Amino acid sequence: ESLLKGEVEIEESYFRCKKIKVKRVRGASGKTIVFGIFNRHGKDYTEVILDAHRKTLKDIIRGIKDVEMIIHSDSWQGYNGLVDLVYKIYFIVQHGKNEFNGIESFWGFAKIRLPKLRGIKKNSLYYHLKECEFRFYYKHKNMYLIMFKIFRNNPLS
Repeated sequence: ESLLKGEVEIEESYFRCKKIKVKRVRGASGKTIVFGIFNRHGKDYTEVILDAHRKTLKDIIRGIKDVEMIIHSDSWQGYNGLVDLVYKIYFIVQHGKNEFNGIESFWGFAKIRLPKLRGIKKNSLYYHLKECEFRFYYKHKNMYLIMFKIFRNNPLS
């Protein structure tokens, strides 16, 4: 079953990869942009992207084949025109009105977990995000049993 079916939430987030000893500032300067898709009835998916411009986001979203899918996003201008891409239902979450998507709980999880690594290299962020996806999806399950089953079915040697 495809991840990108049914109701999904899309959003971008910004991560600082290396620990830098400078004054903390808000904004995207020097941060790595990550695009996320959160399936309300399944897993989440993240992808490191170069920019959050409309064309970049639409190219990723255009790859989604299920035209019956219901898309939820925030009001970022990069998402304008999603309805033009053939998708029938598109909702905009208004953060100013205290509305939030479930994908924000994933971003919070990742942003608490990744700093514990005391800085990561930008080229390994992808792998750390994939680990966060795995841990977030199985957070209410016995991780030991899940890993045991994975390694039993796919031995390393």
